[in-house]
Amino acid sequence: MSAALVVNSGSSSFKYQLIELDDERTLASGLVERIGESRGSWKHTNALTGETSSNDSAEVPDHAAGFQAMIDAFSKVGPSFDEHPPAVVGHRVVHGGTRFDQATVVTDEVEQQIDDLSSLAPLHNPANLEGIRAAKQVFSDVPHVAVFDTAFHQTMPPHAYTYAIPADLAERYQIRRYGMHGTSHKYVSEQAAVFLDRPLAELKTIVLHLGNGASAAAIDGGKSIETSMGLTPLEGLVMGTRSGDLDPAVLIHLHREAGLSFDELDTMLNKQSGLLGLTGSGDMRDVQDAATKGDETAEAALAVYRHRIRRYVGAYTAQLGGLDAVVFTAGVGENNALLRRRVLAGLEHLGIEIDPDRNELHSKEARRISTDASRVAVLVIPTDEELEIARQSAAVAL
Repeated sequence: MSAALVVNSGSSSFKYQLIELDDERTLASGLVERIGESRGSWKHTNALTGETSSNDSAEVPDHAAGFQAMIDAFSKVGPSFDEHPPAVVGHRVVHGGTRFDQATVVTDEVEQQIDDLSSLAPLHNPANLEGIRAAKQVFSDVPHVAVFDTAFHQTMPPHAYTYAIPADLAERYQIRRYGMHGTSHKYVSEQAAVFLDRPLAELKTIVLHLGNGASAAAIDGGKSIETSMGLTPLEGLVMGTRSGDLDPAVLIHLHREAGLSFDELDTMLNKQSGLLGLTGSGDMRDVQDAATKGDETAEAALAVYRHRIRRYVGAYTAQLGGLDAVVFTAGVGENNALLRRRVLAGLEHLGIEIDPDRNELHSKEARRISTDASRVAVLVIPTDEELEIARQSAAVAL
């Protein structure tokens, strides 16, 4: 039996999963953190036995050492690579620009192109590339595949991805809407079709990926026609620490009147805004708990959060020319029943009716939370980006 090793690499950490290709079981998962710091750490879980091992004082000077720690963990805790050899290594890469509209086997040329696109994702692409290069040293005899967050949204029409700025500047600096979370949106929209037992090609679906990062996508017949994130992951919905949609003149005003530098504005929008900026906490659980206890600031922030989502649901229903399904996914979308109910409250005129009892049910399985009479199916479907990366990697490399 063979498996896919899925790697999600950051600048100082990487996550991994080993997934059996035949039955799509997760065989093992792990996390290596604090790479390059005085004390690194790793944690590894054998999903077949439940056994876990960790080290909070490991020497992990670079990604290559991190991958060696992972190999040692597999040897110590299992499962054995002899019984489940990786046939392919799939890598999450955040930004593929317009060059990559599907998963791609990594070559020297592809590595260079990923590096060239780093200006569009300076915090992510260089780290993704470090993980690829380190993994290739350890797994030199199997294909490596890059799966791009932006690829799924390359089906958007020009009128959806074009910004109304001077065309020569947009072309020169690759400024357009790219979108993110594409792997999740693709997986969830396809699982919605399976759940509803309907052909994907006939479904008009809005997927709401609500986590610390959040995005919406309008998906027509399995193809993305619009998404809320733009050139970067900053545009769109209110997020844990990111502002989402903002009048660009706000930045000009703050630069002129408050003296904030561009670096300070960048930090503010990405790390100090969203729920954190509105309430002091970027964790939806904390904000929801405070609102439940009567905190008016928290409730006001949640109203802003919900309002932004509702605006996108209405707009995307119009763009799709109808609606068959709304799907909630990711940490907040899958687990916050009160948020789901209040986001969709009063949308009966769009054919959306929530069943209160179904909505309150906690489950890790895909489920319907709309009434039987609801013209639009409302679903909660847990995302599985790692499985989607494994599928795409196997499809192009094996």
